[in-house]
Amino acid sequence: MSNEVLGLVLIGVMLFAIFIGFPISFTLIFLGFVFGYLGFGKLVFYLMTFQFSNVMLEQTLAAVPLFIFMGILMEQAGLMERLFQAVQLMLSRVRGALYIAVLFVSTIFAAATGIVGASVTILGIMAAKTMNRSGYDVKLSAGTITAGGTLGILIPPSIMLVVMGPILEVPVTDLFAAAVIPGFMLAMLYTGYALLRCHLNPALGPVLPPEEQPKNIAHVWSEFLKGLVPPAALVFAALGSILFGFATPTEGAGCGAAGALLLTLAYRRLTWSGMQEALVKTLEISTLILFLVAASNFFGAVFSRLGTPTMLTEYLLTLDLPPMVLLFMILGLIFLLGWPLEWVPIVLIIIPILLPLIDQLGFDLLWFGILVAVNLQTAWLSPPVALSAYFLKGVVPEWDLKHIYSGMMQFMVIQLVGLILIIVFPQIALWLPRVMYGE
Repeated sequence: MSNEVLGLVLIGVMLFAIFIGFPISFTLIFLGFVFGYLGFGKLVFYLMTFQFSNVMLEQTLAAVPLFIFMGILMEQAGLMERLFQAVQLMLSRVRGALYIAVLFVSTIFAAATGIVGASVTILGIMAAKTMNRSGYDVKLSAGTITAGGTLGILIPPSIMLVVMGPILEVPVTDLFAAAVIPGFMLAMLYTGYALLRCHLNPALGPVLPPEEQPKNIAHVWSEFLKGLVPPAALVFAALGSILFGFATPTEGAGCGAAGALLLTLAYRRLTWSGMQEALVKTLEISTLILFLVAASNFFGAVFSRLGTPTMLTEYLLTLDLPPMVLLFMILGLIFLLGWPLEWVPIVLIIIPILLPLIDQLGFDLLWFGILVAVNLQTAWLSPPVALSAYFLKGVVPEWDLKHIYSGMMQFMVIQLVGLILIIVFPQIALWLPRVMYGE
């Protein structure tokens, strides 16, 4: 058996092992060892040492635990609840006010936390009861909560973009800049869709009952500013310093983590047990991601050394298909893999396999990175495995799972529209980094 065919067997065994539930990191290391030894002997031991060393010396990845810690502290500070209630009261006389409030708050906190599961869970806890009490449509309510929560995977400072940068060999600052407009464009598409549905059918999002409307508008504005200004200032300090070149992603993440700690102290929400919980959560999530980064780096190096990516690239190029057809095939594959898998194995395992083909086709890697990010965000809304549905069902058990799925599917279509817009008009992603960095 040739090394190239051995690489195909390696991928098949890897996917089978992951789908039946083996731990991903240990599976990758074990299979990398076995197939690497079969393919090129003792060299596999040196390859592992080299790849793990490279990952541990990658300074950009130090931003991962810092951004995670920042997000967990912002969640503990309780600012999301305050901001949601204020926006809800400000728009109490507007149809679909709660949809707007959910999407506005989720957009702000996507930039502050970047953790999809946390955002969907908190939005569900905050908004679901009020939506039920106000007679809002369950499907549209579930769709706005899950779609708004998934914005954290795209809007900077996204953990996924931090991990994706070194893999694509694209500066993380460029990825952050490229994700800003697509992220806010999707938030506006979601909001526009919800408001259009309410305009066509007012029963989907009725005006809040008189007893829930504010009596003191000055108090509402005060709560709104207290809920908006601190996280907005923190995001601007952390993300702005990175985008404008005043700090590296790691330095900006450090500033963001320190700022989140100060905010939690200022709002008197920091306790010893809360701090301990935040540190343990940060350690758990960071270890999971960074160990998987190292394992997938080694696995990818073995796979590449076997020569299979080159063979696949040459085969696809011999099909003589237009480059855009091949791009849609690649995005379709990523979308399908996004059903059973989270973004981490897709970004760390699948994307390196596809990179030689993307290079040969001549596509802009920055643009491709944003397409992958938006595509994976779409996968979070795709039944039957969409994790967002289970996060929401866990905190709102009275909502039927089929209604949650139905609402998510509506917003998945909106998401696909956004993805097509970015494909047809690449400047949506490329304009801001070129203006900022002249690239």
